[in-house]
Amino acid sequence: MKFLKYLPLLFFGFIQAQEEIVHSIYFEFDKFALNEKEVNAAIDFIKQTDSTRIESIQIFGYTDDVGKDAYNFKLSTKRATAIQDRFIESGIKSKIIVTIEGKGRILIDDDIVENLPEKRSKNRRVDVVVNLKPLPKIELPGFYTSIQKNHIVGDHIYLEGVLFERGSSKLDFKVKTILDKVAKLLQKYKNLKFEVQGHVCCTPPYQKEAIDMDTKKRQLSTNRAQSVYKYLLFKKVSKDRMSFKGYGNTVPLGKGTQYDRRVELVITSI
Repeated sequence: MKFLKYLPLLFFGFIQAQEEIVHSIYFEFDKFALNEKEVNAAIDFIKQTDSTRIESIQIFGYTDDVGKDAYNFKLSTKRATAIQDRFIESGIKSKIIVTIEGKGRILIDDDIVENLPEKRSKNRRVDVVVNLKPLPKIELPGFYTSIQKNHIVGDHIYLEGVLFERGSSKLDFKVKTILDKVAKLLQKYKNLKFEVQGHVCCTPPYQKEAIDMDTKKRQLSTNRAQSVYKYLLFKKVSKDRMSFKGYGNTVPLGKGTQYDRRVELVITSI
């Protein structure tokens, strides 16, 4: 039989939010011999738990309230030790089993008389407590106006000021000055890989792409992305870190048409 608990532990004298899962293994009266079905279910329980999250395993033995304290402490310890031995035999690493302890008997309130045999049977057990590491923090991609130290995949860097004339993919002096600063930051954070994304404005709804007045081809957003890509390449940013792609008018900023004649960097790897 198995039940789960999710609660904070008081551990080594301080409060630490930690997730624990508890699996109980039950024994016959006054016995510490293992029920094969019960112990195999416990082994499966541990092996099916995400191994990357298992921090430690604690094994606590208990008895019912019948008998003397000293005897029950010994019996509960034998039960816990029997489970430990079988776990190790099954391939569970001994180093993650940090506690093997007999807790002795579990007292039942004097006023509980209904289903007393069943209550006692549930106390003849070993609790296997699996302490889990916290789940990884889920970070959502964000939008930035400059290169940061700690980006995550999917972050958008809107190159503020890197805007183009209508129908043009040429970089003017002002844009090149901004890209010079961007290139320096990219040289500083060499782990970042990214896609240069080009955009356009002002095309009819049925035309996703605009015409480049210089080439006379309907590939303006791609040409804008390529212009920035080539300039960063010229500024010694490795081509192994970069790719480029045009997105036409499919991703408007909603700030005005002039802001859609832009290029962004989107982090693809860190």
